[in-house]
Amino acid sequence: MAAKTTKKTARKNPSRSAAKRTNPAKASAASGNPAKVRKATARDWIAGARLRTLSLAIVPVALGTAQAYVTLGYNLALALLCLGVAAFLQIGVNFANDYSDGVRGTDALRVGPSRLTGSGAAAPRAVLTVALVFFGLAAAAGIAIVVLTGSWYLLAVGAVALIAAWFYTGGKRPYGYFGLGELVAFLFFGLVATIGTVYVQIEQIPFETWFAAALAGFFAAAILLVNNIRDRELDARAGKKTLAVRIGDLPARILFVVLLAGAYGMIVPFALLYVWAPAVFFTLLISAPVALIVLLAKTPGELVLALKLTSLAALLTGLGLAAAIAF
Repeated sequence: MAAKTTKKTARKNPSRSAAKRTNPAKASAASGNPAKVRKATARDWIAGARLRTLSLAIVPVALGTAQAYVTLGYNLALALLCLGVAAFLQIGVNFANDYSDGVRGTDALRVGPSRLTGSGAAAPRAVLTVALVFFGLAAAAGIAIVVLTGSWYLLAVGAVALIAAWFYTGGKRPYGYFGLGELVAFLFFGLVATIGTVYVQIEQIPFETWFAAALAGFFAAAILLVNNIRDRELDARAGKKTLAVRIGDLPARILFVVLLAGAYGMIVPFALLYVWAPAVFFTLLISAPVALIVLLAKTPGELVLALKLTSLAALLTGLGLAAAIAF
């Protein structure tokens, strides 16, 4: 009789049974052997921060500071605070994404590096707390910028940035699940971060800053897109309709190449103004093979490599162009 009752309960609760199959934490709890789930180590938490994505934070701040330097002069304290805002926000987004996708079950069948929440290595509340701490640090750095500059309206910009960071995968209707992640990455880690860095230092926005901001934005969108191309099939099964899911595999790969081409197109105006700017095109030695990898990749591992190389290309291109502008 007990066995029949158990079977009937399983039929009535298929989602619960599926959760046990796909979530290691729940599965181990059900089996009475919690030791099966390896608890997160310090190395796991560092990996969860996804430090390679910090190129998204460094590039716009470097470009914006270089532009400020050649226009009226830079402010080191404000530049470092801008970097703090961007970096803390990026890390916060990474942990918030880990938490939100994990509790939804989106990460249960990941093909990329395992996540803290989805793997059961860390409690969801702990991951959420870490995300909120980094959001708080970003807010603190932003408030310091407001106090130093007296530009109180920047609080509104910061608030919108924090909202965008959380609702990428958080909330009831996350925009990352509707194919808008790349667009928001372009706006906030391209236009807002670069132009904001220039403005808080010199209270001007030189025209060429828009090209630098677009370069940072194209790379930010490309990095997110190649990540979503890698996860496209499993995201589709989980109901996460990223841009790669919405437009399909081949169009997403072609769009990635277009984004890379757009980033390098933004170097052209600087090549006409600064003697060393053409040298930045040497980073195509990384980006061109990446484009081929993405177009031809057959395995998730190849796309993971493409993601790493795209982040590296973004960092070297952004820092190289910043140096060409400043020196």
